[in-house]
Amino acid sequence: MATIKLNSGYDMPQVGFGCWKVTNSTCADTIYNAIKVGYRLFDGAEDYGNEKEVGEGINRAIDEGLVARDELFVVSKLWNNFHHPDNVEKALDKTLGDLNVEYLDLFLIHFPIAFKFVPFEEKYPPGFYCGEGDKFIYEDVPLLDTWRALEKLVKKGKIRSIGISNFSGALIQDLLRGAEIRPAVLQIEHHPYLQQPRLIEYVQSKGIAITAYSSFGPQSFVELDHPKVKECVTLFEHEDIVSIAKAHDKSAGQVLLRWATQRGLAVIPKSNKTERLLLNLNVNDFDLSEAELEQIAKLDVGLRFNNPWDWDKIPIFH
Repeated sequence: MATIKLNSGYDMPQVGFGCWKVTNSTCADTIYNAIKVGYRLFDGAEDYGNEKEVGEGINRAIDEGLVARDELFVVSKLWNNFHHPDNVEKALDKTLGDLNVEYLDLFLIHFPIAFKFVPFEEKYPPGFYCGEGDKFIYEDVPLLDTWRALEKLVKKGKIRSIGISNFSGALIQDLLRGAEIRPAVLQIEHHPYLQQPRLIEYVQSKGIAITAYSSFGPQSFVELDHPKVKECVTLFEHEDIVSIAKAHDKSAGQVLLRWATQRGLAVIPKSNKTERLLLNLNVNDFDLSEAELEQIAKLDVGLRFNNPWDWDKIPIFH
């Protein structure tokens, strides 16, 4: 299995399984089956609301001897309501307990946005709830304060690597100026309609690995009835992607994943179907030509589906 060497010294599998939108009722079985067919990285988050079930699948596989804990790379993300340094370790401990693991391989700041703290017993995961109905309430917590709390948890042995998600270049620059432990990974929305080449070039030049989420672009948001989906052709049906897939006797999904991995990025697709799990996992056995890479590069239109501006006019990317 291809891996990416992180600046923390650990090896991260280049192709993992994304736990976003995996339904609770089938999640444990899905995770277990993914381990069975060869997945070793599982990308979860407090906000996904399925960490207990992810943990059930992981621990079932460990208990049956399919895999050892140190062969897995378990990822979670700190949600927005828990940015205050007083709450970071509490949130991590909640995640560790739900997953039933002793440490995380990677813990990311999910968004560079701090919401008001919501006690676990009031609502968990809180999502966009900040204690007063549907009103957004923010906390004045500098990102560096949150980061330093994460650094302490690395030193405690509760986390092996720390990273960031949905950060802009300017925020990354600022974080690097004060960080003692550099981010090991940046996770971003990345697909042919949103390529962010300058951000990727800058981040990779700093020795930070990149994980792409929503590699299939609009396909990832169809079931959410996202309004922007109607603005474009799905990538699975785009004539350029379809023609490249035919040329390699691969699926459109495999082409989209290979487009990322061939350029040094990690990917975290998901599927409930065993056949597709295998297809998604085996994407490094062919190469796209320079002409094909250029063909895909021309599809970039800066179309971002996961944008905090759409929540409450939060200008992370504006």
